[in-house]
This record gives sequence, C-alpha cells and structure tokens, in this order.
Amino acid sequence: MGLREIKKQQTRTAIADAALGLFLEHGFDPVTVAEVARRACVSTNTVFNYFPTKEDLFFDRQAEAEAHLAGVVRDRPSGACPVAAVRDDLLTALRQDHPMLGLQPGARAFWQVILDSPALRARERVIGERAEAALAAALTDRPPLADGPFPTLLAGAVAGTHRAALGELRRRIMTGEPPAHARDTIAAAATRAFGLLCTGLHPDTGHPCRTTTHPGQP
Repeated sequence: MGLREIKKQQTRTAIADAALGLFLEHGFDPVTVAEVARRACVSTNTVFNYFPTKEDLFFDRQAEAEAHLAGVVRDRPSGACPVAAVRDDLLTALRQDHPMLGLQPGARAFWQVILDSPALRARERVIGERAEAALAAALTDRPPLADGPFPTLLAGAVAGTHRAALGELRRRIMTGEPPAHARDTIAAAATRAFGLLCTGLHPDTGHPCRTTTHPGQP
C-alpha cells in the first residue's frame, strides 16, 4: 500500500472513530455530520467523500459484514458442506470472542445506540438482506446447489439461522447475562440448529457435517 492510500485509510479511520465517540455520547439521531467533521478536524465534504451517508459512519465495516458469509462459503474446501462451513465459522468466532460479536466491554453501549435509532435498525436490516443475497450468489458457484431457486432458499435458511444466533447473543448480553455464559449457550443452540439444516441438505448420506467443539469445550 502506497503512502497516499495509507493516509486515506488513516483519515477514514479518524472520521469513523470521531463519529462513534459522538454517537456513543449523544445517540445516533441527534448528532450531525458537521459535528463529526469538527471532531475529526476535517471538512463536511471530506466526511461525505469517505462516508456517503450518516449511517455509513456508524456501520463503517458494512461491506465486510455483507460479504462475510459469502466468503466463508466460497473459500470452503472442495466437497465441504456450505452449512457446516458457516456453522464452523460462527463457532470459531464465538470461541475466539471475536470483537464483531460484541462480547467485549462496551458492546452494550454500541448496541443501545442501534436500538434507540430507527434509521440504524433499518440499515441493519439492509445489511442482513445484502449478506443473504451475496450468500445465495456464492451457493450457485458449485453444483449441485445451483438448481433454480434452491440457493436462494438455502441462503435464507443459513443466513437467517446465523442472524438469529447473533440476535439472541445480543439480547442476552443486553439483559446482563455474563458474556461467557451467553457465548456457550448460543454455541450449543447454533450447533443444533445448523445440524438440522445439514441433515436436511444431505438426506441420503446421513449427517456428514462433523461438528466442531463449542467455545467452552476442549
């Protein structure tokens, strides 16, 4: 990466950090883009150059979130079950306390900003829809899944299960449940739910999707 690109990335990060600080302090809706620009010591036009909408300032890793499940499926080994690939990715993230899962201190404040803002809740739904569409496209890359509407239906089931697991994790954290307990509970439930999808996807071969260990297991 050249010096110009490094400086652009630094500017983008500084703007996103300034915006998040303001959103956590005051909520999303009351904060203006001009206030973000002042805190980041840049012009309002510069903010819009990096973030076309105010919602983009909050969900500054939106593109990564939208592409994640599709990437997991595309990168799986040849012959591996796509459902198992998504399941194992989620279990690994839980086991490692991945920052994007919200198991770290401060996550409740971040999620509260979303819950308090209709605009952010709407954007969150859009991100989920785009992630599901990208997953459906990834499922068509390899036979025998590329069969009419089947990839779209399977993507809905897989992405919906993944989204529900994260939503339940958030709910438990927001109600004050210890993160480690919430993590292990969700891991066990997700393993069971994805297992049912695996069984339905491979009805003639038994259950070929070996389950990885849960976060609390050796």
